[in-house]
Amino acid sequence: MMKVGVIGASGYAGGELLRLLLPHPEAEVTIATSRRFAGEYVYMIHPNLRGITPLKFTPMDNATLVEECDVVFCATPHGVSQNFVPDLLDQGVKVVDLSADFRLKDPAAYPEWYGWENKHPELLEKAVFGLPELHRDEMKGADLVACVGCMAGASILALAPIVKEDLVDTDRIVIDVKIGSSGGGSNPTQASHHPERFGGLRPYKVVGHRHIAEIEQELSLIAGKEIKVAFTPHAVNMARGILTTSHLWLDRPLRNADVWKAYRSFYADEPFIHIVKYRKGLYQLPDPKVVVGTNLCDIGFELDEHVNRLVVFSAIDNIVKGAAGQGVQCFNAMYGIDERTGLEQIGLH
Repeated sequence: MMKVGVIGASGYAGGELLRLLLPHPEAEVTIATSRRFAGEYVYMIHPNLRGITPLKFTPMDNATLVEECDVVFCATPHGVSQNFVPDLLDQGVKVVDLSADFRLKDPAAYPEWYGWENKHPELLEKAVFGLPELHRDEMKGADLVACVGCMAGASILALAPIVKEDLVDTDRIVIDVKIGSSGGGSNPTQASHHPERFGGLRPYKVVGHRHIAEIEQELSLIAGKEIKVAFTPHAVNMARGILTTSHLWLDRPLRNADVWKAYRSFYADEPFIHIVKYRKGLYQLPDPKVVVGTNLCDIGFELDEHVNRLVVFSAIDNIVKGAAGQGVQCFNAMYGIDERTGLEQIGLH
């Protein structure tokens, strides 16, 4: 059993990490840090954990983490983990980082997309990109895994098989994303505050969103050539969930069977990928509502012969498959544990 610490445990992703890790048969949560709530019982901030754990939040302290943890999960804001992760790695602690600090392989991408220089560019090549469906073999025994961003992960999973098989015009990829308010974190700005989102549907960061960097990085790797995408997110009236709608144009005739074959081949043995394309019922295509609380990614598609277009949909829970669940899946892959361990929750309906 691995001794586990969660840094930034009082936020939404941190709370989900605790929810998933506390009953995990191969993990013992020894530390949950929070600067703001140090000394408080964890269940005072995450009331769903009442009766589950007697842990109290503790201040962040590298020496204590090194002494009491085999692996640490970082659920800190972007730009924070790069300040302490190198020291943890040097002292033999493995790290699963949910922030963006080590996701991008090109150091020059950080000033472009995040507005700051990465302090440890030497770790970018060492870090494994945290999407097991694409990089699980590299995760085995890895010391540092940098989990994919929530909207980026949903987009990459939706498009990877299509790009790999070169089924569409890769010079025209348009991704439209709807995301719930929890994506803004537990310390909201006015824009991310739920009452400001309620009853509305607001485009934001319409061009130049930072998740573009991850999407292009991974799709280019799969395609073996440079891929660029157009990407626009929308703030919608729900707390959890992401729905991506990708518009792809065909440069040759394509049948439903061709698309089915691409997805089935790419995701044949993936425990958390469901292909959702039904001819009857209410939920014929992916809907975030039915994956809330799970580590699932539902993917569906439709061909539009009228304008030679393929429309691809993906739905995830942004706090689970988009953050904490992804982190636990990566943890499982790092230690050779069945990736489903601790992640087989059934969605609510």
